[in-house]
Amino acid sequence: MSLPLHLRSYREKSKDELTRDFYNVPTQSSLPGPSDPPSVVKLRERPYKNGQEELQSMDINAVISVEGKEEVYAGRLSLLPPYLCFISLDRKSCRCTIPLYTIRRVERLNSRAGVFALSLATWHGMRIILQLTSLLPTAEHFAILLRDALKSQLSAMKQLKPFLPSLYSEFLLSSPVSTATGQQQTNDLLLDAESNDKAASSSTAAASHEGEGDLRGPGGEGKGIYQRGLGEQFGFPGDARKMRERSKMKLWREYFMIHGRNLTLLRYPPFQRLLQVGLPSRLRGELWEVMSGSVYLRFANPETYGLLLSQNAGKSSQSTDEIEKDLNRSLPEYKAYQSEEGLARLRRVLVAYSFRNPELGYCQALNIVVAGLLIYMSEEQAFWLLEVLCDRILPGYYSPSMEGTLLDQRVFESLVHRCLPMIQEHFVSVDVQISVASLPWFLSLYINSMPLIFAFRIVDCVLAMGVKVLFQIGLAVLKINGEALLEVTDDGMFINLMRSYFATIGDSAHPDHPDPRVRAITNFQELLVVAFREFNVITDDTITAERKRLRAIISDEIEKFSKRAAVRNLKNIGKFSKENIGIIYDHYFSAICSPEAGPSTYTSNFSPGDQFDQPRIQVDAQGRVETRIDHRTFRVFLSQIATWAREETVTTNAFMQRTDRKVADHELIDRLFFAWDSQNQGTLSLQDVVLGLNRVMTAGLMESIEWFFELHDKDKDGFLTKDEVIQLSESLLFIFRNEPGDIYLAAVSKFILNAYEFGDATAPEGSVDEKAPIDGDKETASGARERSNSSAGPHNLPYLNLATFRMVVLADELLENFFANDLTASFQLVQTEDEDYHQAHQKSEGLLGGLMNLVVTNENKNRLNRLADGFGSALGRHAEWRKPALSKASDPSITPSSSSDLRARESLLTPAQQAGQFQRQRSASAVSNTSTKTTDTTGTVTPEEKRSLADVELRYREESQMVKAAQEAVMHRPNFAIDAIGDSDDEDGDEPEEGDDAGVMDEVEAFLKAHGADDEGLKGEQKKVAEDLLKAEPMGAKKKEKETADLVDL
Repeated sequence: MSLPLHLRSYREKSKDELTRDFYNVPTQSSLPGPSDPPSVVKLRERPYKNGQEELQSMDINAVISVEGKEEVYAGRLSLLPPYLCFISLDRKSCRCTIPLYTIRRVERLNSRAGVFALSLATWHGMRIILQLTSLLPTAEHFAILLRDALKSQLSAMKQLKPFLPSLYSEFLLSSPVSTATGQQQTNDLLLDAESNDKAASSSTAAASHEGEGDLRGPGGEGKGIYQRGLGEQFGFPGDARKMRERSKMKLWREYFMIHGRNLTLLRYPPFQRLLQVGLPSRLRGELWEVMSGSVYLRFANPETYGLLLSQNAGKSSQSTDEIEKDLNRSLPEYKAYQSEEGLARLRRVLVAYSFRNPELGYCQALNIVVAGLLIYMSEEQAFWLLEVLCDRILPGYYSPSMEGTLLDQRVFESLVHRCLPMIQEHFVSVDVQISVASLPWFLSLYINSMPLIFAFRIVDCVLAMGVKVLFQIGLAVLKINGEALLEVTDDGMFINLMRSYFATIGDSAHPDHPDPRVRAITNFQELLVVAFREFNVITDDTITAERKRLRAIISDEIEKFSKRAAVRNLKNIGKFSKENIGIIYDHYFSAICSPEAGPSTYTSNFSPGDQFDQPRIQVDAQGRVETRIDHRTFRVFLSQIATWAREETVTTNAFMQRTDRKVADHELIDRLFFAWDSQNQGTLSLQDVVLGLNRVMTAGLMESIEWFFELHDKDKDGFLTKDEVIQLSESLLFIFRNEPGDIYLAAVSKFILNAYEFGDATAPEGSVDEKAPIDGDKETASGARERSNSSAGPHNLPYLNLATFRMVVLADELLENFFANDLTASFQLVQTEDEDYHQAHQKSEGLLGGLMNLVVTNENKNRLNRLADGFGSALGRHAEWRKPALSKASDPSITPSSSSDLRARESLLTPAQQAGQFQRQRSASAVSNTSTKTTDTTGTVTPEEKRSLADVELRYREESQMVKAAQEAVMHRPNFAIDAIGDSDDEDGDEPEEGDDAGVMDEVEAFLKAHGADDEGLKGEQKKVAEDLLKAEPMGAKKKEKETADLVDL
């Protein structure tokens, strides 16, 4: 199984990333370069090539005005290459994101002294005036950065012309309009029609029916090459006449004429009002991708979706199997998904994304979301919007561990406790979980809970205003049904109550009221008013703060549950207990997440899309996901288990004593890694590690000798060559390198002599040449050397068998004791400090916490250690030594063996070296005793500290069951009669009623009151300055050749 590695690697987003998320634009590293080939694998971070530099971002205060509009807004202008973004001071009146490749000309205006103003001409002919209200050097620096960023987008501008026809708004405004007399009018005449009276406007709208086609669908075939959803062929949900589709389309058309469209769209106050009354069906798909920012990904990756389908055609995986199971349960009441064409589109999008992001693959509820998107969007549009949903808007919602869903459910519960305490207390008293109903709401964006025509209006608001809308709508649902909820006594009553409410959400909220205008207010309109008026205190910052507070708790619960699942799924645990397996898992997981492990060095033989774009996670041919460790990570893991696989340097000075641990590197560790790699994949699974440790840690004397012999028998023929004998002795020296005294060195030396002595006597024929009789009278030194070299024979022939090796080992009492006790004891399963890892490592909040986070860093700790070492050296009290790996004093629970009473060997050191070694040995013994006390203190866990995980497991298990139940509930969506496809808005050629537009705007104004009056922008002198800039001439009109630096003409 795969482990939740991403939880340990989670980091808070940088300021630039948060700013880009706010404006819904991708980062520079996630966009392909101009010369980069199309990539089907998800780009985590694109490295910049030689000579390529990341374009610099910058924020500056500015005032924005548009030619043809009276409103002037002050706010913050952000250059986020390749995008230029603006937000007004109140963060709601004016907002825009303009890709730099849509800007055709930038000029500096010749304005009054002290005013630095730029004029931007966009692709669609709109003229935007930006007055930079900062110091002159700052404004000039911003202009220079803008110039450099514009030049970098010349190649992208060439792709803009073929891309724009895929957007419906281009077809809507560029199509000719037929008048009653049959004459063709252009867009210029449409602009003039704005000033006509109401009757003329209605006439123009009716006459334009032939050019625009049916605004609801089906229809529109052959009329434009824009991207189409299933709704144009099978019809959009709801009755177009009742939803006043044509009036909405007319209002949006007028808005596009003044405020730009698609890539150059400006969000002024009317945008928010038009959004809340519902988007026109044909425009909904385009506005979804513009508001979410997925249109920028589709523009930057024009070939990716097609390559994903072609390169993975015919491939199957676990994700594709699950997709096939859920296809027929994806909005089955919509007739497009009762046909093979609709199911084929849904299948292609889900399969393409499963190969694009194999780490996520496929999760239940994705089919519901994508099925809803495809009604209004093409396959490619839905594919890129799905990526934005999974990565930025709803992160972690559809991951294997679903940590995002669980986290937001905990956030929602905390908001209910804060805003609706009576409901929360009642639910706690009757043991009702809010998540049993709210989880499907969040997973499916309410698409599977309420009629589609209302659910898609919620999706409109989510993509425009952010994920906070999900929480606001959920709180509003609970508040409106508050009295009935206080009568709920179990989960079943709660779910049935919510289903009844959503089934009548299109009915009148006040059916018995005498005022017809009040009776016209539906339950859905009331829901929006309550959500946006009474719960407008729930902001993006509120959600972010709650997520940050609760993330550590959720992450620890997921890791504990994953640990228990991984231990339970092991097929063979050998002689280990479950507690020991848990410790092995902790070290395994800790090594993977350790910074010393670094990026994965494993290279897969699979083609792109068949494996995770994440280190150490692999997908086999059957689509099964598994976490494995490479050689570098194995070194880190072994250093946590085996005492001889790490370098522990004990440092003492006048102030403190510390132990610095480093990962050792030797050929013995490599041999161990490849010996445990039973599948010859170059990586190890948790099962491989458990079986490998089981053999060495449960072995007796003879089993340990055989294991060590096989470890060095490379060709597995039952013999060691002479080279392998030398390598085996080097492995022993590596293990004994830090042991005090010289008895281990002498034992290895004696081993080599005995191995060659017994090996010559027992080696197979041909491995050692026959020795000729020696004539002592004629023997010389050179002749003896020549005879010795010739009799040695080749070093790569079988030489020493297992029986002889055992005899050589048993001939030395120290080596016998090592294989009988010390080797097994050197592998120690010590509980890690990763219990509640995320809560223990959670950064403190507030002013004091922020200061502590700045001061208490690893770099500052290293500086303090160096300073203490310097003072210790100056005082003559600084000392360093290596901690022995096999010292018995390091573990008092092990009874001292006879190795401490071994007969003293002849020393190989000089008397002076022996004296120094004796002094170091005494120091090492003292330090070893000290470390023993420390180990005892830290290793002992009191019953209070060793608290049971039963509550945590129960809580997570309940949440997991709720997730499964929610996913299953998402699959069973009730049918709503109101979603039935109605007649066309212009059936039989009837003209729209004169009061239709006014009725739509009345609905608009009703929602406007919930948000207060419009912000009319700046007034007085500041507005007069902005109006003067609209009439100002560009600087350097007469001196253009001398002042080309102020002019960027693309």
